[in-house]
Amino acid sequence: MLTDSDFDRLRDLRASDPAAIDRALRARSRREILRGDGRLFIVAADHPARGALAVGGNPTAMADRYALLDRLAIALSNPGVDGVLGTPDIIDDLAALGLLEDKLVVGSMNRGGLRGAVFEMDDRYTGYDVPTMASGGIDFAKALVRIDLNDPGTAATLEATADAVTQAAAVDLPIMLEPFLSERRDGRIVNDLSADAVILSIAIAQGLGASSAQTWMKLPVVADMERVMAATTMPTLLLGGDSGADPEETFAAWEGALALPGVRGLTVGRTLLYPPDGDVAGAVDTAARLVHA
Repeated sequence: MLTDSDFDRLRDLRASDPAAIDRALRARSRREILRGDGRLFIVAADHPARGALAVGGNPTAMADRYALLDRLAIALSNPGVDGVLGTPDIIDDLAALGLLEDKLVVGSMNRGGLRGAVFEMDDRYTGYDVPTMASGGIDFAKALVRIDLNDPGTAATLEATADAVTQAAAVDLPIMLEPFLSERRDGRIVNDLSADAVILSIAIAQGLGASSAQTWMKLPVVADMERVMAATTMPTLLLGGDSGADPEETFAAWEGALALPGVRGLTVGRTLLYPPDGDVAGAVDTAARLVHA
């Protein structure tokens, strides 16, 4: 959907009139968080800022920014897509390209826990902050909450996240928390996707901050999702996970989980932006129909 001319204009705008990016973000047509059927389908693209460029077996799939923007343009052209989740660099590009009209913008906050770093669990808040989002036209906040009981870096992440939740509640900014019980295996951080681990991560995450009034959950689809969803009263968006699994099985799992009480929709990135067959429009359309059945 995007052309070389679009990218020429984007580069020129960034160099010659950078203030226009902020103007475009503030001036775009905005919408209510929930409307119509009360469901949300958010496309996620905040992985690169944490050094996570791999999709499936391709270690640099998300490295090409122009290809990523083109895939996002295809996704956002679908009326069933309610918004996009990204770091400021991604959101600024999309705003400059005029792709955020009548879409929710979800700001990704903590990207400092770089993939593979010795400090990965000390997941610093290096992206959006609450004051900037509240004043700059961002509709929703998102924070990753990985919890490793054997890594002291987790404590700093929990404290910073609690502060972000408190700040967001004070300015009526919805904030979705993406919790995991994690551990280091052979030098890599691995998330425990058992139902018991997800339930424990929910219990910890939903207690963060001085108020939970604006807190949402962003949870993986795992076995025994009925028991998982019984662990929270927070509105919940389902996490799509990485690309590579059989698409039909993935969509079937999403469809079942979307029917559970408390589930409000999907927040999916690589699975749809980099589908195995390369058909971004088709994958996004299938997911949109599952959410807005």
